[in-house]
Amino acid sequence: MSLDPRTPVLVGGGQLNQRSDPVEPVDMIVRAAHLAAADAGAPALVERIDSIRVVGMLSWRYRDPGLLVARRLAASVRHTVYTGHGGSHPQALVNDAAEDIAAGRCDVVLVGGAEAWRTRMSLKARGERPDWTWQDDSVPVPETRPDVPMKDPTEIAAGLDRPAYIYPLFEQAIRVASERSIDAHRDVIAGLWARFNEVAMGNPDAWVQRPYTAEEISTATSANRMVSSPYTKLMNSNNSVEQAAAVLVCSVEAARRHGVPEDLWVFLRSGSEASDTARIAARPRLDASPAIAAAGRTALELAGFTVDDLGPVDIYSCFPAAVQVAADALGLPLDDPARPLTVTGGLTFAGGPWNNYSTHAIATMLREVRRTQRPGLVTANSGYLTKHAIGVYAPTPGDGFRRASAQAQADEAAPTPVAPEYAGPAELEAWTVAHDRDGRPATAMAALRTPDGARTLARSEAPDLVARLATEDLAGAKLDVSADATFALP
Repeated sequence: MSLDPRTPVLVGGGQLNQRSDPVEPVDMIVRAAHLAAADAGAPALVERIDSIRVVGMLSWRYRDPGLLVARRLAASVRHTVYTGHGGSHPQALVNDAAEDIAAGRCDVVLVGGAEAWRTRMSLKARGERPDWTWQDDSVPVPETRPDVPMKDPTEIAAGLDRPAYIYPLFEQAIRVASERSIDAHRDVIAGLWARFNEVAMGNPDAWVQRPYTAEEISTATSANRMVSSPYTKLMNSNNSVEQAAAVLVCSVEAARRHGVPEDLWVFLRSGSEASDTARIAARPRLDASPAIAAAGRTALELAGFTVDDLGPVDIYSCFPAAVQVAADALGLPLDDPARPLTVTGGLTFAGGPWNNYSTHAIATMLREVRRTQRPGLVTANSGYLTKHAIGVYAPTPGDGFRRASAQAQADEAAPTPVAPEYAGPAELEAWTVAHDRDGRPATAMAALRTPDGARTLARSEAPDLVARLATEDLAGAKLDVSADATFALP
């Protein structure tokens, strides 16, 4: 195969489930890196890494984890990156790596991350801290990537302060737009998640290795409590994991020089990124993402493919709403038995190690593109369906790696006017009800439309209203909103 020697190629992916003997996060990345090099058929490749890019970790605070990984690998690294928080970072880092390799700035790049969250929480419950590596202020801060905004005052005032509340709000908007009943829609999303579970059961790297039926997923029990309607615990991302993943990206010249067999190469044909407005109340729609549509369209066009050309697909799956919105934006059916919307099993069953899930998806996509010899697509999402990164992978290079932002197209969707501190009548647009640990409805949080079409966010703890919103379809109901971001029946 005659190729430009600077063509970027993915050569290895490694994944680790640490189920016993807790290991420090950077050491988990080191183990995943060794697994990636072994997957590439070139174990010594870890010593030739010249850039290490690490996804932001919550388990421990490092200043430059890439530097620690480099020392443990005995690699002469010239460049490190450490991201802020956001699930889109893994795919964006791989896009960056491919771009840097094509430009001659790097030769062999490691992208990876890890979380030892179960260990950290277990120690915290006992009032202890882990004996892990501490980097003081003398360690230079590496190149960084920013956090994705997730704390708008209108959201905080309404109690919508976390993904486990906002994604169910999106889910209700999807249901209302589909004109499904509450029961019918619950069956749809439970069926979707059961299909994800089936994929996880065939994925040796999935954290959960237990089958669940759609009924088990949707039924609230003491072991599967309702978190925020309509989502039970089994419809939420599973962050209580000890996982690491790493992928190796290098130039064709480096792959040949280090003896990586060509039948293991997978080419990143394209990458694209775009963001929706971070402010939830200003979204054009709560059941759609102009940014995913634009980035997906751009990435496929750059790669020279259509949706129909795709084989394996991995849609970011923190919650069912995220999958439905992305699938609709990309033109992918939810229930095609020949093409599931995940290669891993998703963040509930494969594992949701905070910001690093998509590194696992990319490592698994590498395996699936090799196996199927068909192009694959990965979407990665930060925040509340806010920032998106997409990659298209293929067994052949096409015209080489191409990348473009899709932000201009995403910005063509006009934002919705926001009415902060609004007081007056409003119509119920979408809502969710957060439940307490005992499964009782506690707080309703809602998006409402004012008479002039603006959107406001509000909450209610009125027991009768909260109970009704937990079980009834009140879409379009007329409510009274107060300036303190609460709502009530008129």
